[in-house]
Amino acid sequence: METQELHRGRLIDHVQLVVRDLRASQAFYAAVFEVLGVPMGGTGEGYFWADELFVSSPDSAAAQGVLTGRHHLAFQARDRAMVDAFHRTALAHGGKDNGAPGERPYHPGYYAAFVLDPDGNNIEAVYHGEAKRSAPSVRIEF
Repeated sequence: METQELHRGRLIDHVQLVVRDLRASQAFYAAVFEVLGVPMGGTGEGYFWADELFVSSPDSAAAQGVLTGRHHLAFQARDRAMVDAFHRTALAHGGKDNGAPGERPYHPGYYAAFVLDPDGNNIEAVYHGEAKRSAPSVRIEF
């Protein structure tokens, strides 16, 4: 895996999911990441990655032969419309509804949707409401 550019500066450095069906997971994540404006990073023998997410099959060297089980991942969305589009796209690409788009009680303005990916991982897209960022991310080039 050769990486030429990374974006960092958010809470999570990376997350690895070990999945049963790499092809189904890649189709699911490629579709929802397109909606979220996150480019796919690359693929290799038994894995693919995008930004901080690394997904592999159990037989990849990185997985050490073990399925990871159910996890929760929350992806940032720019606005409510992006959360809505994430939910529609995820359902159209093998996801299962785990919470339709709407306000949640976590804090004022917390608007999110939840789906289960093909392996049952709880995947969320969240818009936290109006906020000002100093930068969308830190760009690292090699």
